[in-house]
Amino acid sequence: MPRISAATVAEHHAQQRLALVRAARELLEGGDAEAVTFTTVARATGLARNSVYKYFPGRPELLAAVVEDAMPRWTDAIRAGMSAAGTPEEKIAAYVSSQLGLVRSGEHRIAQTLAQVRDAAVVRESAAQAHRELLTPLIGALTELGEEDPRRTALLLQGIVNAATTALEAGDDHMAVTDRAVRMAVTAITGADPGR
Repeated sequence: MPRISAATVAEHHAQQRLALVRAARELLEGGDAEAVTFTTVARATGLARNSVYKYFPGRPELLAAVVEDAMPRWTDAIRAGMSAAGTPEEKIAAYVSSQLGLVRSGEHRIAQTLAQVRDAAVVRESAAQAHRELLTPLIGALTELGEEDPRRTALLLQGIVNAATTALEAGDDHMAVTDRAVRMAVTAITGADPGR
């Protein structure tokens, strides 16, 4: 029986699985989804290539696990920013600025690289679930504001964040883009420009 490095076999399994996910994430940070293979993650973690199949039936499931591992960092950062805000308008501003802060930190690079993956329904489903989770706190703030269709409005406001993300990825100034995106989001909902 192979040597385990945890108190139980289940803990060892969880540690090995997480190591594989983190190795895949590091490879994705290089910007090439094709670099993530069972051979490369096995090499990075010191496992035999065949051993990777004990944790993931295939590459799409490994990539989906990367999305699931990254998601709490995004949602925690957004929720922390929003919970520090006092008013619903400030929560909307925090929703936008928190996401753009994550883009600036490089967190979005993983999602951008995963978008290159073709024909992987499980990855697309994980990404779709991640986006639904991102919208949850915004939907709450919009509901608090009395928005009649908070889910649809949240999707449209996310469009502002997505456009701002594209601008940042193209090299635009972070502060200028974030300021403008926050103003647009808050003005769209309240009619009041938070910068004036």
